[in-house]
Amino acid sequence: MSPGADRDADRVRDADPTHVVIRPKVLYVGTPVFLVTTVNADGTFNLAPASSYWALGQMLVLGLETDGLSSQNVLERPELTVSFPHPELWPAVERLAEVTGRHPVPPAKARAYRHASDKLEVSGLSFQASDLVAPPRVRECRLQFEAEVRRATRGLGEYLMVEAEVVRVHADPAIVVPGTDHVDPRSWHPTIYSFRHYFGIGAEVGWRSTSDTA
Repeated sequence: MSPGADRDADRVRDADPTHVVIRPKVLYVGTPVFLVTTVNADGTFNLAPASSYWALGQMLVLGLETDGLSSQNVLERPELTVSFPHPELWPAVERLAEVTGRHPVPPAKARAYRHASDKLEVSGLSFQASDLVAPPRVRECRLQFEAEVRRATRGLGEYLMVEAEVVRVHADPAIVVPGTDHVDPRSWHPTIYSFRHYFGIGAEVGWRSTSDTA
């Protein structure tokens, strides 16, 4: 081994009781909640909550349940919007989490979900038109993305991995640094989903040296 490898090997401590081995049912260590809107076959819209999300440049990778209507819609009509609710909207998110647009309700969802065709009535939220894609945005959300699906990958167990390119971003002026295209992280507060609980974010503790808003 190289001298560096020997050095690092010497730094590895033996196993000790500082941690325990667990096998949690979910691994949501803390991801943003978002609302995805898609177009149904009859031209109406489906609204659903999700929290499997990451972004690279202008590309989003979203995890959507394969037996949900959102997955079916993006495979047939590859456009969507992603709207990010602030923490005060968590009750609306939770109301949506208990219903599905699929009818009849798929057997895997039958115990925990009920069918609802009008998701706005269930959630108490409202839509506003998008500029470049057919699905509308959620008006109450302060940050909204319009996106076109570039690829959807099946075969990931219960989830469809959707890769979507953001083609337009809408933001409440209150969360934008004046005169810039930068979201102000001190003004914007997403809802974070952590091990099936909803959280806001706390006080700022630091920043990257490359931050445009530090």
